[in-house]
Amino acid sequence: MLQWKNSSNRKPLILRGARQVGKTYSLLDFGKTSFPHYHYINFEQDERVRTLFEKDLDPTRIVEEMQFYLDTSIDKQSDLVIFDEIQHCLRALTSLKYFCEQMPELALCAAGSLLGVYLADESFPVGKVTLLDLYPMSFEEFLEGVGNQRLVELLRSHVFSHPLPQAAHDRLWDLWKRYLIVGGLPEVVALYRDQMEDQYKAVKDIRGVQRDLLETYMADIAKHSGKINALHIERLWRNVTHQLARSQDGSAPKFRFKDVVPGIRGYERLASPLSWLEKACLILRTSIVERAEIPLSGFAQGNRFKQYFFDVGLLGALSAIDPARFLMYDFKTYKGYVAENFVAQELRSSGVLALYCWVGRTAEVEFLLETADEIIPVEVKAGNITQSKSLRVYEERYKPGKSIVLSASNIDSRGPRLHVPVYLAGMVRKYLTKKD
Repeated sequence: MLQWKNSSNRKPLILRGARQVGKTYSLLDFGKTSFPHYHYINFEQDERVRTLFEKDLDPTRIVEEMQFYLDTSIDKQSDLVIFDEIQHCLRALTSLKYFCEQMPELALCAAGSLLGVYLADESFPVGKVTLLDLYPMSFEEFLEGVGNQRLVELLRSHVFSHPLPQAAHDRLWDLWKRYLIVGGLPEVVALYRDQMEDQYKAVKDIRGVQRDLLETYMADIAKHSGKINALHIERLWRNVTHQLARSQDGSAPKFRFKDVVPGIRGYERLASPLSWLEKACLILRTSIVERAEIPLSGFAQGNRFKQYFFDVGLLGALSAIDPARFLMYDFKTYKGYVAENFVAQELRSSGVLALYCWVGRTAEVEFLLETADEIIPVEVKAGNITQSKSLRVYEERYKPGKSIVLSASNIDSRGPRLHVPVYLAGMVRKYLTKKD
C-alpha cells in the first residue's frame, strides 16, 4: 500500500479478500500511520451516504458533499479517503473510474466483502483501479502475531543451503501444528495470543469463534448469491470436507461432482456456483494438468481440479477434527489433505496466483511452480517419510533442474532434491527467485 501511495500514476486502490481477513483494519491503520488525515465511509452502516452517488458520478461534487456529510474538510493533495463495504453501493464502485480520470491526486481506497463477485461485472471499468489481494495471515505472520519474533527473524535470514538449528526446528514444528488449529484469520489469531497461557481454553474458544465465522460466511452466501444459486454454493463449499473421505492415502482427491447437489451431475451445471466461491475468495482451486510444460495454463481443464479451503483453521472446524489430533499430529486420512491445504494457502499468499497439480497414469505431484524458464515440482509429505515414487516418476519423465519435498524433516540440500520443512512452504517462491 505504501508503494501504491508513492506511485507516480496512482489509481484508486481496491483491497480484495474474504470477510474477516483484516481489510478494514489494514486500511484504517494505513490512514493513521501514512497520511496526515483520513476519512472513512462505510456504505453498509449508513445507507444515507449512498445518496451522494445518485445524482451523478462527478468527483468534484461528490467530494464537496462528502465534506458536509463528514463535517470536515478533505485535502485532495494529502488526505486518504476510504470507501468500505463498497459492494453496498455499486454506483460508488463505478465512480472510481471517474476519480481515476478526473481527480488522480486524491488517495482513494476501497474495500468490501465479495468484491471479486461484483468486480466480475463486465461494465466495471477495467484498468482504472489498482487491485490488491489480502489473504489470511501466513505461518510467518502468525509467529509474529503471537510474539515469536526471534523465530521470525531466524526464518527471514536463513538460507536453504543448510539445516535450521534443531531446537528451532522442533519449536517451529510444534507451533505449526498449533497454526493448523488456529488458522490465519486475525480475530482468531488474536484470541489465541491472548489466551496462550491456558491452551485448553484457548482452543475451545477458538473453535467457537470459527464456528460463528462459518455461519457468517454461510449467511453471506445466502444474502449475496441469489435464491437459485445459494443452496448449490453452500453445498459445494461444505462438500470440500466430505470429499476427503474418498482419499485412501490422505492426499487431496480430484473434485467429483456426483451427488454434491442432488439431481445435478457434471461440471457444466455447477461451474457458476464454483466460480462464485472462487471469486468470493472462499476456496483455492488447483488445476490438474497431465502435461507439465510451459505454460501450464495451456494444459489445464476447467473440470479437473482440486479444491482447498481459504483458511486451514476453518477447514479443521468444518471437518470437526478434534484439535488434540492436530497437536498429536494424528488425524488419520485428513493429515495429507490438511498439509496440502496449508501449502496451497502459503503459496497463494506468497504470490503464486495460479496453482497447478500434475497427475500421471499412476503418479501425482501435489504442486507445480512455474518460473520464467522451468517448472519445479513440489511434493508434500505429511510426515518424516520423504521417499516419493510419484516424484521419481515425474523426474524421470521431465528431468527438472530441481525438485522440492515438503515434509516434517529439517532442511537437507544434498542431492538433486531440496528437502524443506512443510512450515516453510511460504518461502519456497522466494528461494526459487533468489538464489542462496
